Amino acid sequence: MRVLVTGATGFVGAHVVRALVGGGHDVAALLQPGVSTARLDGLEGRYAALPGRLEEARALRPALAEYRPNVCIHLAWYAEPGKYLEAPENVSALTGSLALLEELAGAGCAHVVAVGSCFEYAAATGPVAEESPTRPDTLYAAAKLSLALTGERLAARRGFGFAWARLFLLYGPGEDPRRAIPSLMRSLLRGEPFPATAGEQVRDYLHVEDVATALVALAARRATGVFNICSGVPVTMRAVMETVGRIAGREDLIRFGERPYRDWEPMYLCGEPGRLKAQGWTPRWTLPDGLRNTFEWWARNDDAGERGTE
Repeated sequence: MRVLVTGATGFVGAHVVRALVGGGHDVAALLQPGVSTARLDGLEGRYAALPGRLEEARALRPALAEYRPNVCIHLAWYAEPGKYLEAPENVSALTGSLALLEELAGAGCAHVVAVGSCFEYAAATGPVAEESPTRPDTLYAAAKLSLALTGERLAARRGFGFAWARLFLLYGPGEDPRRAIPSLMRSLLRGEPFPATAGEQVRDYLHVEDVATALVALAARRATGVFNICSGVPVTMRAVMETVGRIAGREDLIRFGERPYRDWEPMYLCGEPGRLKAQGWTPRWTLPDGLRNTFEWWARNDDAGERGTE
């Protein structure tokens, strides 16, 4: 495949680039000027750098005409922790994404895998399938769902394949240190108490390397439609945190119940990955092994939290 990856320097995007390069594919990475490429360290010379911004998709026309990707894996979006759910940048990301789809069609791209979110779904008390009702409660989720619906119609009109990959919860090496799992791991590595909720939330976690291979599988198989990118295994946040505590040998530092639940967070969020597995994809990591892999990465790279990883 000749694959354009947008959001290539992000948490998921960098792992997608690594999976593609490791699979022998021809890769071009859309790189926003001035952005850190630290997550792509070690891949120098193994991918083509395509400078540009999602918000200026029309300016990418000459580069797309020259590179002529036959597949695009589109991950670029505003995702700063603590700000992204209601940020106005979601609207810019939506309009930029729609413009990008038009430019890709004009460049002859045959297939697009675009990334959505589990937060597009309505609140549920059991695992959600792709046919489950959607009801976004944030600007972020509404913009993502808008891209899913409009992208499907644009693909039908312009004649390219379109897959919509709804990511559930993920973790792994290189995650933004402000997010829940890295924040917990870094606290325990430093011997600092970690204030936590009671941990009754039920979640569906998938290692980022498995997320990346799932997206590559959808691209390689030219899959179309909506796919849940998830493990299908419900687990409480308390169980996740206790597992991390055991790995670190510092369960005593986790202060359950000291932090209240956030107003917006659902208590149950788990997906059904049947459609994804029907594409021949299987995850590599179990949750305990994946958490150990991630903890060991942070033990070697805790200064990444000081430098920033976005």
